[in-house]
Amino acid sequence: MQSGLGRDQLNNDPMLQFETWFKQACEVDVVDANAMSLATVSAGGRPSIRTVLLKTFDQQGFVFFTNYTSQKAQEIAENSSVAALFPWTELERQVEVCGKAERISIAESLKYITSRPRGSQLGAWVSRQSSVIDSRQTLVKRMANLKERFANGAIPNPTFWGGYRIVPETIEFWQGREGRLHDRFEYTKANGEWCTQRLAP
Repeated sequence: MQSGLGRDQLNNDPMLQFETWFKQACEVDVVDANAMSLATVSAGGRPSIRTVLLKTFDQQGFVFFTNYTSQKAQEIAENSSVAALFPWTELERQVEVCGKAERISIAESLKYITSRPRGSQLGAWVSRQSSVIDSRQTLVKRMANLKERFANGAIPNPTFWGGYRIVPETIEFWQGREGRLHDRFEYTKANGEWCTQRLAP
C-alpha cells in the first residue's frame, strides 16, 4: 500500500507531476507504463475505447500514433473531445487526462515514423486499421508484397498514418489508500493557468 498523496507533494505543473510519476512507473517496471486507454465518442454519442501507446509528452500534451482511417481517427474528426487513462495498478495509481485531440504536424509524424524499426514501418502500410478483412492471410500477403515493393531504399511515409496530440484540459492524479479513502487531485486549466483541487474518492 502506498503512503498516500498530499497537496504539498504535488508539482504546480501537472505535466511535471506526470513526468515524475511516469519515471517512477518505468523505474519499478510497470508493464507497458506508456499504455493508455483512449476513449473517443462518435458524432452520434456512441463511446468506444482501446489501448494505445504514449510516444512522447511535453507542455503541449500527450502524443500517440494511429492510422487516420481508423475508428478512433474518424471519431476524433467528428468529436475531438477525448479521455485517456494510465492504469498503473502496481503502484496503486492512475492518471486521467481529458482534453481535445489534434493532429500533429507532418514533420513531427515523419520524424517518429522514420525512427521505427523497418517491420513497424511496413506494418503501418499493411493494415487499413478498423476495416473488415476476410482472413489473417490477407495481412500476411500484403506484408509480403510490401517487403518486395520497398526492398531497396527507405520506406516512404504513408499519408494515412500519423500522430495526434491530446491537449489536456483536466488531469487527475489518483493514489490508492486504505479503506477506499483514496487521494485524488484534479488540475484544471483556466485562462492559461492550472488550478488544483482535491476530489472525494
